[in-house]
Amino acid sequence: MNDNEKPLSKHQQKIVAMPKDEQIERTLVTKFAFPIWRRFLKAIVVYKLIEPNDKICVCISGGKDSMLMGLLFKHLHKYSDIPFDVKYLVMNPGYNELNLQVIKNNLETLKIPATIVDTDIFDIANSTDRKPCYLCAKMRRGALYRIAKSWGCNKIALGHHYDDVIETTLMNMLNAGSFQTMLPKLHSDHYGGMEIIRPLYLIREEDIIAFKNYNKLRFIQCACRFTENCAICDNGGGGSQRYATKQLIKELKKTYSPMVEKNIFKAATNVNLDMILGYKKDGKEVSFLDGYEEKGKEIDENIEKNHLEEKSLEKASKEHRPLEVDDTFNYLKKEKED
Repeated sequence: MNDNEKPLSKHQQKIVAMPKDEQIERTLVTKFAFPIWRRFLKAIVVYKLIEPNDKICVCISGGKDSMLMGLLFKHLHKYSDIPFDVKYLVMNPGYNELNLQVIKNNLETLKIPATIVDTDIFDIANSTDRKPCYLCAKMRRGALYRIAKSWGCNKIALGHHYDDVIETTLMNMLNAGSFQTMLPKLHSDHYGGMEIIRPLYLIREEDIIAFKNYNKLRFIQCACRFTENCAICDNGGGGSQRYATKQLIKELKKTYSPMVEKNIFKAATNVNLDMILGYKKDGKEVSFLDGYEEKGKEIDENIEKNHLEEKSLEKASKEHRPLEVDDTFNYLKKEKED
C-alpha cells in the first residue's frame, strides 16, 4: 500500500471481500439506487406489473438492457414482499459462437440462473428475401410465448426502457403516420392469460450505460445476425431507423428544447381526443366528424342556458374600447351606395 493511501475501513474491506456478482448487485441499491432501482420499483407499482403469485419469464437477449433486467429481478426476488416466481430465459435465435460465449460469461459473472433454449430462427429468417427482419422479430416473439407458456408462466418481461418508448412513439409518427406508443404492459392476442410487461419503462438508457461502465461489464451488440458485428460493440445502431430517430431526438434537444424527451413521453399519457382528427378503438376507426353536429348542438344549448354569449360580450365591452371600422377599401359597399 502506498504511504499516501488511506487504509480501507471495515465496511470497505467487507465490500471488497464480496464475490464479484454481489458487488455488482449491491451497486443497484447504492450508487444506482435512484436512477435504476427506484425507477424499476416505481414502474412495477405505477403500472401494476407484478401481482401476487405471478410466474414471470424474464427474457434475456444478451444486451445491456435485458441483462440488467435479469439482475434487477434477481435482487427483487430475494427481498420482495409480493410472492412471485421467476424464470430466466435466454432464447438463442442463432447467435455466433463469440456472442453466445459473451452471454454465458455474463450469466456466470452476475450469477443469473438462466436457461438457454436454442432455436433455428436466424436460419429461417436468413433464407428469405422478403422482410427478414420482420419475420425474425415475429418468430422470436412467438418462441418467447411458447417457451414461457410451457414453463407455466403468465407474464413475459422484456427489457425495453424509457428511451425505447419515446423513440417508438416518434418513429410511429414519422414513419407510419400513427400516434401509438410502447405500453408498459399488454395482453397477448394468441396465448390466453399471458401478458407482456416492461419493468425498465422508466429507466433512462444513459443510466444503464453508466451502470455497465461502472461495473466494467461487456455485452453483445444486438440480437440480430443482420447487424451483429462483434461481441464488444454495444448497441451501435448500425444505420437503422431507430438509430436515426435516436440521433434526431438528440438534435432536437440541442436546437429545440431540452424537454423534448420528457414531452414526447408525456404526450402519450396526455392525449386529448377532442382535438385530434381520428383514432382507433378496438380496431374501429373513429373520426372527429362522428357526432360533430350533435356535439355542436350540446355546446349551443350550454351557451344559451348559461348566457355565455351575453357574458362574453359584456366582459369584452369592459375590457376593450369600442371597435373602430374603416370602410375605405370596402368596394362592394361603395358600389351598393352608388
